[in-house]
Amino acid sequence: MELDFERCYRAVDSRDQRFDGWFYTGVTSTGIYCRPSCPAMTPKRQNVRFFPSAAAAQGAGLRACRRCRPDAAPGSPQWDVRADVVGRAMRLIADGVVDRDGVPGLASRLGYTERHLHRMLRAELGAGPLALARAQRAQTARTLIETTGLGLAEVAFAAGFGSVRQFNDTVREVYGATPSDLRVSRGRQRAAGGAGTITLRLAYRPPLHAGALLDFLALRALPGVEEVRDGTYRRGLRLPHGAGTAALTPADGYVVATLRLADMRDLAPAVARCRRLLDLDADPVAVDTTLAQDPALAPAVRAEPGIRLPHAVDGFEMAVRAITTQQISLRSARTTLTHLLTAAHPVPVDQEVRVEETAPAGRKLLDQPETERGAEGSLRGFPTAEEVLGVPDEGFRMPTARRETIRGVARAVADGSLDLDTGGDREETVRRLTALPGIGPWTAGYVAMRALGDPDVFLPTDLGVRRGAAALGRPDDPKTLDAYADRWRPWRSYAVIRLWRTA
Repeated sequence: MELDFERCYRAVDSRDQRFDGWFYTGVTSTGIYCRPSCPAMTPKRQNVRFFPSAAAAQGAGLRACRRCRPDAAPGSPQWDVRADVVGRAMRLIADGVVDRDGVPGLASRLGYTERHLHRMLRAELGAGPLALARAQRAQTARTLIETTGLGLAEVAFAAGFGSVRQFNDTVREVYGATPSDLRVSRGRQRAAGGAGTITLRLAYRPPLHAGALLDFLALRALPGVEEVRDGTYRRGLRLPHGAGTAALTPADGYVVATLRLADMRDLAPAVARCRRLLDLDADPVAVDTTLAQDPALAPAVRAEPGIRLPHAVDGFEMAVRAITTQQISLRSARTTLTHLLTAAHPVPVDQEVRVEETAPAGRKLLDQPETERGAEGSLRGFPTAEEVLGVPDEGFRMPTARRETIRGVARAVADGSLDLDTGGDREETVRRLTALPGIGPWTAGYVAMRALGDPDVFLPTDLGVRRGAAALGRPDDPKTLDAYADRWRPWRSYAVIRLWRTA
C-alpha cells in the first residue's frame, strides 16, 4: 500500500481523528508509533515514517505510544469495504482464525497457498499473517492485563500466545514495558459483574447516529437472543470456544462494550463481531458525502449524519432471518423465529450466559412486549445449522417451501459448501445462495448486505425501499429505481438503510 507522505503528514499535523486506523505514524527519534490524532507535539518531518498497519510499525522495531494507544484506534474502513483476498483475510484475522487454525487454516479458508497469501499481505500491509495476528494478540493481552484480575499466565494463553515467554517478549517489545508494569501503571482492576466480564471502549469515526442504530436493532430484536433497553443493545453470542453475551452502549466517541465470556480466548472474536455488528470501522464522512450529492437524500443526510449499516455476528442467523421475512412483516417474522428458537434448544440451561437485570421496576424493553423477553434476562446465541436441521417439522411455523429453503441453507452451511461468515467470497456466496430453491435476488442481496457486509447492495423490489423512495419524490418502480440508485454507488447499502428509515 502506497502512503503519500505529504497527505499523511498534514493529517498528523492537524490531528485529524478521521484518519485513525488508516495508517500509523512512526517516530524514529523516540522509537514509538502513534495514531494520526495523537495529542503529542507533531514530530519533525525527517523523523517520521508512515506505516499501513500496526504490525508493520512493530516490525520496524517501534513500540506503541502509551498516550494515544494506537492499537485501540478504529480499524481501517477498507477492510469492511473490500471484497478481495486481502480484505477477506483481514476480517478473518480479526476474528481470530490464525490463532485458532494457524496460517494454513487461514490460507485454506481463502483458497490460496500460504506463500502467496503472505506475499499479498506483505505488499498491502507491510506484514504477513503471523505478524498481523501477533499485533492483535498483543492488543488483546493489554486489554486483559488492564481490565481483569486474571493471572498473567492466564492472560497469556487467553490472548492466544503459545507460551508465557512469548507473551512476555511480545508485550515488552510492543509496549516497551513488562506485563507486570502495565498492570501496575493502570492499577489491578477486576471488572464489575464477576469473573469472565470485561468492559472496554470501542472507538469509531464520528459522526455516529446512535438513535438510528438502536432503532434498527430494536425493531428486529429476537426475544431470547437480543434486546434493546435504556439505550443499550444486548445479545447472546456463539463464539469459537463457548457462549457469551455483549452489552453495547453508544457514547460520545466510543461504544461501551461489556462482554461476558465463558472462555477468555474469545475476547478478540467477540470484539471483532461487535465492531462489525455496529459498523464501527466505517467512514461515515465518505458515505454521507456521496449520498448528499443526490438532492433527494441531501436533507436527510444533513439532518441525520452518520447512519450506519448494521451487520451480523452470525451469517447463518442472518440467512434464516432473511428467508423467514420473505413476504411477511417484521413482527410476524419475529414470532416465527421465536418459535423456531424454542424448538431448536440451542444451548442447555446450565451453559447459558445471563445478562443481569438492571432496569428499574416496571420498565419494559424498547419495542418488545414484556411477554416476549427471555426468562430472567437470559440471552443465548442463535441456533447452529446442525441444530436447525434437528428441528422437527412442527417447529417451523411457516409454509413448507420456506421451511425446506431454511433446511437447504442449513445443509449447505453444515457441509461447508456455503460460507456465510465475514471472510466469505461475496460474489461466490451470492451465486451459491441463489442456486438454492426458494432464494431469489432479494434474499441473497439482504444476506450479502448484512451478513457479508457488502456496502453496495440495492434492493429495488423491497417494499420499504420503494415506499422510502416514493416519500422522497423518486420513482418507486423497481426497474426505474434500480437505475436511479446507480448515483449512490458504492454506498447503495447505506442508501437502503436511509430509505427504510424514511419509510
